[in-house]
Amino acid sequence: MLDAIDPLAEFVTLLRPAARYSKAVSGAGPWRVRRTDPGQSFYSAVLEGACRVLLDDGSEVVLQAGDFVLAPSMQGFAMASLEASDAPDITDDNPPPQLANGEFRLGRLDAEPQARFLVGHCMFDSPDSALLVSLLPQLVIVRGQERLATLVRLVSEESRAQRPAREVVLARLLEVLLIEALRSGSESSAGASPGLLRGLADARLALAIRRMHERPSEPWSVAQLAREAALSRSAFFERFRREVGVAPMEYLLAWRMALAKGLLLQGAGGVAEIAQQVGYSSASTFSVAFGRHVGMPPSRYVQEQRQARPA
Repeated sequence: MLDAIDPLAEFVTLLRPAARYSKAVSGAGPWRVRRTDPGQSFYSAVLEGACRVLLDDGSEVVLQAGDFVLAPSMQGFAMASLEASDAPDITDDNPPPQLANGEFRLGRLDAEPQARFLVGHCMFDSPDSALLVSLLPQLVIVRGQERLATLVRLVSEESRAQRPAREVVLARLLEVLLIEALRSGSESSAGASPGLLRGLADARLALAIRRMHERPSEPWSVAQLAREAALSRSAFFERFRREVGVAPMEYLLAWRMALAKGLLLQGAGGVAEIAQQVGYSSASTFSVAFGRHVGMPPSRYVQEQRQARPA
């Protein structure tokens, strides 16, 4: 008997998260940072002290040492000191100064830091990263997770040490931290924005999502998926859209296209064969759906992706 498919593992495998850039930041006195580049994915690990995450709906979350925040599309939030700030927001166009020790300072330059962070941008190496990121919550906040706090401590120690291969080790630790954050987010997603992680945290919806990942070639309907989740059709549809953020068939289409892109780039078969693997009865129907979704036919997509890759 085959092991059950783990949707989150499949998702992370396709997404291929990598921590490409990080910097040490300290805060003293009042400060507030608003991320303004929606094309970047942002993360922050709280190493010492505390800060606030301010959401666009007016709510806020206090983060303590060991906590972690991931914003896959960097929208809808700011980070701030516990003390309210009247100063202009620090933004990408108005960056903080760098101290002699290499840290970037938020707030007062002439005071002892009250909080320290490691912040950075993560990259998703999938050619379909925009589609996959759209299935993640806008913000993943993980608190009170011992495993994640341990990783944050290791990152903190490595970032301060001047050991050989420091940057390589730090990059690997950060990649594990990102994956652990996604996994922890699926287990503690109460209050999170809609997305795949919140869907996987719902036991009924997780059954349907797992079936879609196990058998993407199945001619699924909303009624069939509702039966897998042991819900009525209407209850399943509304619950799925509320928790995941898209309708069930939209999610299925997005997942099929993500799989198809990976198979095409791997050269895992001809168009007709890949069409069958992702739930289309013929190469022509698959090509039409792929063209609508991606904006070009499968053959052209493969050609352009291969030309774009470095030699």
